[in-house]
Amino acid sequence: MKFALAGNPNCGKTTLFNSLTGATAHVGNWPGVTVDKREGQYRKLEEKVDIVDLPGIYSLSPYTPEEIISRNYILDEKPDCVINVVDATNLERNLYLTTQLLEIKVPVVVCLNMMDLVKTSGRQIKSDELEKVLGVKVVEISALKSEGLENLMRISYEEAKKEREAKSVLVDFPFYKVVEQVEEELETKMVNNPLFHAIKLLENDQVEVESHPEVVKGVAQLKEKYEDKEFDGDFEAIVADARYRYITKNFASSIVKAENEKVITKSDKIDKVLTHRIWSIPIFLVIIFLVFHIVFSEDLFFLNAIFGLEINNEAVINFFTGMGASFDEVTNELIPLAGLPSPGVFLQSWMGFLTGGLKDLFNGFMPEGTWYTGFVVDGLLTGLDSIFSFLPQILLLFLFISILEDSGYMARVAFIMDRAFRKFGLSGKSFIPLFMGFGCSVPAMIAARTLENEKERDMTIRLTPFFSCGAKAPIWAMLAVAVSGAVWGDIFVFFMYLLGIVVAIVASIIMKIFSKNYEVPPFIMELPAYHAPQFRNLMAHLWEKFKHFIYKASTIITASIVLIWFLSSYGWAFWEGMVEIEDSMLADVGRIFAYFFYPLGWSQGADGWKFSVASVTGLIAKEDVVTTMAQLGLCDEAGETILFNMTNSKIFAFATYNLFTFPCFAAIATAKSESSKKAFPVTLLFWFFGSYVISLIVYLVGLLFEVHLLLGLLVLAIIGCSIVLTGYLVSKRNQKKILA
Repeated sequence: MKFALAGNPNCGKTTLFNSLTGATAHVGNWPGVTVDKREGQYRKLEEKVDIVDLPGIYSLSPYTPEEIISRNYILDEKPDCVINVVDATNLERNLYLTTQLLEIKVPVVVCLNMMDLVKTSGRQIKSDELEKVLGVKVVEISALKSEGLENLMRISYEEAKKEREAKSVLVDFPFYKVVEQVEEELETKMVNNPLFHAIKLLENDQVEVESHPEVVKGVAQLKEKYEDKEFDGDFEAIVADARYRYITKNFASSIVKAENEKVITKSDKIDKVLTHRIWSIPIFLVIIFLVFHIVFSEDLFFLNAIFGLEINNEAVINFFTGMGASFDEVTNELIPLAGLPSPGVFLQSWMGFLTGGLKDLFNGFMPEGTWYTGFVVDGLLTGLDSIFSFLPQILLLFLFISILEDSGYMARVAFIMDRAFRKFGLSGKSFIPLFMGFGCSVPAMIAARTLENEKERDMTIRLTPFFSCGAKAPIWAMLAVAVSGAVWGDIFVFFMYLLGIVVAIVASIIMKIFSKNYEVPPFIMELPAYHAPQFRNLMAHLWEKFKHFIYKASTIITASIVLIWFLSSYGWAFWEGMVEIEDSMLADVGRIFAYFFYPLGWSQGADGWKFSVASVTGLIAKEDVVTTMAQLGLCDEAGETILFNMTNSKIFAFATYNLFTFPCFAAIATAKSESSKKAFPVTLLFWFFGSYVISLIVYLVGLLFEVHLLLGLLVLAIIGCSIVLTGYLVSKRNQKKILA
């Protein structure tokens, strides 16, 4: 058997899917599109049930890829049962989709989710009355607490064995006579689900018009005969209004409100603070800083910087640093540990100990000087060690981001950002794909499809790489160790993420100046109630990230490591054997690039070509920046050695270039497919010149800081004031246009 889960966004559908399928769940793509396809199995019935989690939708109208996928799956694949997941805390709005599902000849079970929240609020829902009105089974559950799931699946299993005729809630409305006439016409043509298709044809549904051209003319004539003054013959509006009228009339009595029901919910109270007009953005910045502090800080809660905490016990230091206790070379005294490492640094240290130990193990029994020892130890193991040692920090970062998303806070962030973005030609709707860029630029660029305006879509794709993806996290983690001796490592990482957002806004201001004005569409989204994330969901999300990382490490990254090792180990006459790295093919190519990057500071010096090569290999995959630096001897497992010989201005310039330059090849290909034809070449030039100019500015300002702190602050203040003034003028121009 095969069941489909259908429901609105934020109704808890995916939580239910994860609870039902567990370890059997897997994610792919729907055929022909890049929307996630989640499938899994439920194994607690007499037979295995395949469960498909359809994309979250508000209706079965073909306005988005998600709606088309869900609609086509139910109509064409004919699942044995559709479980319609309904947010019980927002019943009337969720039942709009239910009224459409009932018009398809398929067994339907309505699943009232979040009943625990309904009961907590003091409300009651009369499920038996809902069942009578809808004509299908209604089951109460709490997916978050895994309550009622076995009962839901048992009832769905029984309903799947029965035939169910399609029915419509529109039957008592005057225009339904027109529906019946169109339905009869479709029945004569042997069309499956004629009721659903008839209503959609009346709504002038584009998919239906193209699928049934032979009846379009007759439908138009029937619509002309129907008199309607309220909506001027707009049957899409007529049908939508009728659905909501029916829902309001028939389902309001199913909800029993609490005697002293509070108008203001807990979510409303929290939103008064977190979405405050003034304090919302500072609060957001504090939350994000805390996340980075817990993941990347070497001095947790600044216990050393503020309170002078030092640890002088070797065993304790070894525990917190992954056997990293060290001694002074002159006095042979134990070097104390300054403060406590954050959980992210603690896990990273022990992972580095394990991966480094594996490399030492192979290095111990393999013969020195042979090509295969160099290939295995200096090539594969060194490159993979540099990546896997940062894996715990990356997963911990994604864990915190998942918590913020699942709790409902990130939906508020999009709402907050809409206020700022709208002034510069972007809406809060753009922030959703941009924020997805913190995970990966590829799905983020694809998500920009939801933006109706072409210019806004192109601008969003162009700015997506500025939101530092997960593949860049190892770069920041490595460089954080080198900045000011790692004391301010978490601040450095926070600065890189924040810089990406700020530059994205500045870039949108610049693009707005040189582009024609266009109206930013209104941003409307549902703010889900705050709730505690489910542990199982968080682990499932991390498992997907881990599998993606392992796949990437075993394919693209490994291939890159092998290529870099070969180019750095052999000269142009490679048949003559291995050479020193300075005489290799890679060194010659790197020295050419070093001239181009020389003004940016970080390619200067005898080892500057190595940084140039690392930036270029990042085009394959951003993780290759770290693996290349490790293979070329720029850093060891702790990010030390040559990096400490670089000044902070060079480190920041190197970091900013890799943040704003071309993303990986996969993201570039996605940008080409998702952008308009004229916009893509502009996007490439924008990434190329933008990253170079920003890196140059950062380097020059950094040099001023090295000359004198006040001089650097003065220049930085001038740049900041110029940006603020320009942004103010652009926003004023937009306001005048709106008023006009």
